[in-house]
Amino acid sequence: MNVVGNLIVYCIIALSIIVFSVMSVTSGKILRAATYLLFTLFATAALYFQLGYEFLGAVQLAVYAGGIMVLFVFSILLTSKPGNNAERLTSKKKSLGILAAVAGVLVCGFALVNHFAANAETLFNTMINVDMERIGHALMSTDKFGYLLPFEAISVLLLACIIGGITIARKR
Repeated sequence: MNVVGNLIVYCIIALSIIVFSVMSVTSGKILRAATYLLFTLFATAALYFQLGYEFLGAVQLAVYAGGIMVLFVFSILLTSKPGNNAERLTSKKKSLGILAAVAGVLVCGFALVNHFAANAETLFNTMINVDMERIGHALMSTDKFGYLLPFEAISVLLLACIIGGITIARKR
């Protein structure tokens, strides 16, 4: 595929990730929010496949889109009645919250633009020389910048969610 085609596919995937993420957060029904989250995870896997990281895309589909979404839906069905709508939260300071969110987005955007503008050439060279072995080593190593401990912490958190959901369901 040529460069323009890759850019168009990337824009479509990025737009779908943004739209489904926003729909997941703003949905009033919890099962619809879980479904929108599933679509976001599928689009993320499509992005990995487009970048040529087939293994990472397959892991995204199998672990997150498959296993974790089943866990979320199972937990939702255990702890609540999906047909009932939760009460809408009302706030007198809604405009202040929106203003704070917009300010946060602007600050983060400014920081990202400054960081990437200062390190554009180094970042471009790093992106070209990245292979799956380096990514896998960085994700699963116990070195200084390894991510094995956060992965283990997430697994303990998910186990606690399962136990909490079962405990709440038993009390009913």
